[in-house]
Amino acid sequence: MSTSRTLPTADPAVAQARTGLIQITVTGVLWGTTGVAVQLLRESTGLSPVSIGFHRLAIAAIVLLACTAGRFGTILAALRAAPVPLLVTGVGLGLYQALYFAAVALAGVGVATVVSLGLAPVLAAAWESVRARRIPGPLRLGTLIAAVAGLALITGATAQPTAAAPAPLLGLLAAAGSGLGYAVTTLISRQVSQRTAPMTLTTISTVIGALTLAPLALVAGVGVPVRVDTVALLLHLGVVTTAVAYALFYAGLRTTAGSVAAVLTLLEPLTAAALAVALLHEPLPLPVIVGGALLLSAVAATYLAPARPDTP
Repeated sequence: MSTSRTLPTADPAVAQARTGLIQITVTGVLWGTTGVAVQLLRESTGLSPVSIGFHRLAIAAIVLLACTAGRFGTILAALRAAPVPLLVTGVGLGLYQALYFAAVALAGVGVATVVSLGLAPVLAAAWESVRARRIPGPLRLGTLIAAVAGLALITGATAQPTAAAPAPLLGLLAAAGSGLGYAVTTLISRQVSQRTAPMTLTTISTVIGALTLAPLALVAGVGVPVRVDTVALLLHLGVVTTAVAYALFYAGLRTTAGSVAAVLTLLEPLTAAALAVALLHEPLPLPVIVGGALLLSAVAATYLAPARPDTP
């Protein structure tokens, strides 16, 4: 009697989970290059933050529409099923992108990225507690206090204008507005994302976002000198940091828990700060480092805190 021995095979679920982790990790790094690209583009072209935001979303929208050319019926069906949430998501995307770019111009890449990215999940957690009509638990309350302390340290350390941050206080306000817009847009789009495919949702939101910024960008000026460096930076913003990055992010979310994804995307501010220091020679004083660490720790704790029915 012959015997056979089955060789062990890789678990497909494990392989898919690892792929999802890699996709979201890459997403965080790609998003982290946005601020430096915006700063370099402003210095070489003089474009306003609104105009840069418009170009970024318009390029992404064109690329995504080309990729979904055979699925226009699906896009129209999604719009008919949830017109208001999709409209708000697209308008919010355009506005908080413009505010973020304004924050980069006024306060520098590192501060703008840390504040805008770090504030959004903290605000979302606070809103969830308000809706639940319950005081946050000790751990959640501690994360909110840490976030406020971090923002205070960053604000105090960047009060003096510099070449990289000509109007730091205005920049902080713009970054806070961007974080607020991102939080609100995320909360609104969370429900519709359960019924809409990621690529469809991204395509619709980028198209609406570009149309939202178009009138403002036309007033500010959208003319761009046709040079290799300018075109490369615009394509990087539109294709790499928007179309490709969001596609990777949504694909990774299919096999990665939301809390894990949130922690992985904290590579964005770390990447942005490192690039700002290395390429733009932005100063990085100790209070900013400590404040950023507090803020990012608050974000991580917000997502990693164990969820309990009795503790918001």
